[in-house]
Amino acid sequence: MTTPPPALLIAGHGTRDEAGAEAFRGFVRELGARHPGLPVAGGFIELSSPPLGDAVTELVGRGVRRFAAVPLMLVSAGHAKGDIPAALAREKERHPGISYTYGRPLGPHPALLNVLERRLDEALGAVGGRTPMDRAAVTVLLVGRGSTDPDANAEVYKAARLLWEGRGYAGVETAFVSLAAPDVPSGLDRCVALGARRIVVLPYFLFTGILPERVRHQAEGWAAAHPEAEVRAAEVVGAAPELFDLVRERYDEAVRGDLRMNCDSCVYRVALPGFEDKVGLPQQPHFHPDDDGRHHHGHHHGGHAHAH
Repeated sequence: MTTPPPALLIAGHGTRDEAGAEAFRGFVRELGARHPGLPVAGGFIELSSPPLGDAVTELVGRGVRRFAAVPLMLVSAGHAKGDIPAALAREKERHPGISYTYGRPLGPHPALLNVLERRLDEALGAVGGRTPMDRAAVTVLLVGRGSTDPDANAEVYKAARLLWEGRGYAGVETAFVSLAAPDVPSGLDRCVALGARRIVVLPYFLFTGILPERVRHQAEGWAAAHPEAEVRAAEVVGAAPELFDLVRERYDEAVRGDLRMNCDSCVYRVALPGFEDKVGLPQQPHFHPDDDGRHHHGHHHGGHAHAH
């Protein structure tokens, strides 16, 4: 008898915006429809229903005993690092006999960067036969949620840099809508100080909600006070095909126990714009001066070694 695969449990932030909560629930339903042989359920850590515990209870009621949990989040902040593992530990006490593995947050995966690029193209008019604005004249302001966790904020900067590389924009600057500086008006001020006259504000959010709407309103308010700059607003990532595929990839990683570090954006694994020729190149380890070399074999990630 074949052992059934672990269920996919999707964990969301939660939002006070009902449209945003329904976008998450709709995404979970569609993901389940795309994988009919895989039990799929999702819940929120806070603010929205259903809570994560209800999703676990639903799956347990369907006979599930093994789970792979994937945080539907772009960066690893407090929710992904603490709240979700704590919630999963609590569910294990509530439902003796279940076991789970825990996957990585989603970003900054190249597939998501491609979706962001598409959202920028849409904002710049590169659809419907219209002539797109010259990218070299466009500065992007990528706006993240913001966190008290510096590592989480740094992940947004990393996404901004990766989005800039090889795509031809004048620049990609970074701002946050809450809890971290610079805020949206300050980020727009910085763009202008750097010479920008055409700016696209790009929300680094999966679905609509209170915070993405705040980004839009703050950008509109700033633009009204600065007629010398042209400001356009891009849409959130949304339920793009790449997002469904990426969640499945994170699930498969968690099931295999293959929780790689930053290899999504490694030029030796992934074809990034302008660096395609580096994929698969053999790597020579760098030996620390104090290391005699006898005990150092490099760190192998999927067929290549990272120097350090």
